[in-house]
Amino acid sequence: MPAARILLLLCFVSGVANGVADAQAAPSAQEIAAQPNRATYLQIAGQVDRALHEDVLNVWFPRAIDREHGGFHSHYGPAWQTEPSDGKFSVFQGRMTWVTAQVVMREPALREQYLPYVRQGVDYLQNTMWDKQDGGFYWGLGDDGQFLPQFTDGKDMYGVGFCIYGAAAAYQATHDPRALALAKKGFEWADAHAHDRAHGGYYEWLARDGTPVVPDAPDGQVVQPPIPIGPENYKSMNTHIHLLEAFTALYQVWPDPTVRARLEELLAIIRDKISVEPGAMNLYFTNAWQAIPGHDSYGHDVETAYLMLETDEVLHGKASEKTERMAKMLVDHALAYGWDAKNGGFYEDGTAFGPPEDTRKEWWVQCEGLNALLLMHERYGKQNPVYWQRFLEQWSFIEHHTIDAQNHGLWNMTAADGTPLVLDKGSIWKAGYHDSRAFWNVRDRLRRLAAGD
Repeated sequence: MPAARILLLLCFVSGVANGVADAQAAPSAQEIAAQPNRATYLQIAGQVDRALHEDVLNVWFPRAIDREHGGFHSHYGPAWQTEPSDGKFSVFQGRMTWVTAQVVMREPALREQYLPYVRQGVDYLQNTMWDKQDGGFYWGLGDDGQFLPQFTDGKDMYGVGFCIYGAAAAYQATHDPRALALAKKGFEWADAHAHDRAHGGYYEWLARDGTPVVPDAPDGQVVQPPIPIGPENYKSMNTHIHLLEAFTALYQVWPDPTVRARLEELLAIIRDKISVEPGAMNLYFTNAWQAIPGHDSYGHDVETAYLMLETDEVLHGKASEKTERMAKMLVDHALAYGWDAKNGGFYEDGTAFGPPEDTRKEWWVQCEGLNALLLMHERYGKQNPVYWQRFLEQWSFIEHHTIDAQNHGLWNMTAADGTPLVLDKGSIWKAGYHDSRAFWNVRDRLRRLAAGD
């Protein structure tokens, strides 16, 4: 195929009229000709399955089960040695409950081993993380269940969402009515206290009693989150994409009309307000959804592509053309501006139309990229071989650099060339969630592709 034709094809598929051709090299003749077959799909599925067990499940469990305090321990060093506790963080506890529930559903040989782990997660979310005085899930607590200065007694919707996510998955896996009741209670509390009925979406940081902390709140009501995930008192892309994820999981086990209405609202906000052409996302917003200028997070772009498609399919059976279009643009734009053509893998972040500013590579970004690239290959691979080629390069980077071949597990952060930079294997922000979800999705999608080859 002539080089000019290849360039034209790439520009068309990416959906970006200008800039993409320069930022992403045109595929080679070998890439154009490469077409995976059943054997290729199954071979890589086996490799991913091995990584799922050796580098996620086997290193986290039962090691992370906190038999003294309940819940899951989060802090581990480079060789998986136990490090001093950072407390019990709502995000980590919800995520690890979700992981154990997924094992019960997806790994029949491990079901009996993991059922007690799921119960331990639900017990902790219900008996300790839930505020029995004012309702809602705490942002975090000490191992003894007492308040810590780094968490305060406040509540963040990012953490509330992940606790709902974990409880909903636990019910799906075990049919334990306590888990469903907890997930429902979490949603109802969040919707009553945090839903913004004027502008849509959710206020994010709340005082203990559920009062939203907003920019124009009286001084006496302002509570600054000690572990913020963005500018305090504003709405964020990150919280809303994970509320979408959590409410989708809840809707699958509890098809409540209000949950559905909030999902429709969140999907429209994320697709039509947070995501913008030609495929980037603003990170922070005023409560009226006015964007606050910032950078482009390539990992969130590719993750959101998957989450939007998942929600639309759950709600409507098939993703709309509007959702398909934006999901594809998000992945294409991340490939155009955030892809490392030399080493493979996605960089951390950069400007929407410029070179990457942070060329480090975080474990979760690589895993979400792997999932999104295969998803795009499944949908568009016959028209464009680039997704499959980048998927292979992404998996190669993960297999040879993100995964620690000696002690197993995934390095938290590496340099662009794969040199480990952040060595801790576990922290309150690094659970077994991104990697297990990506590896399960990729393994199962590869097997389906092989079956249909």
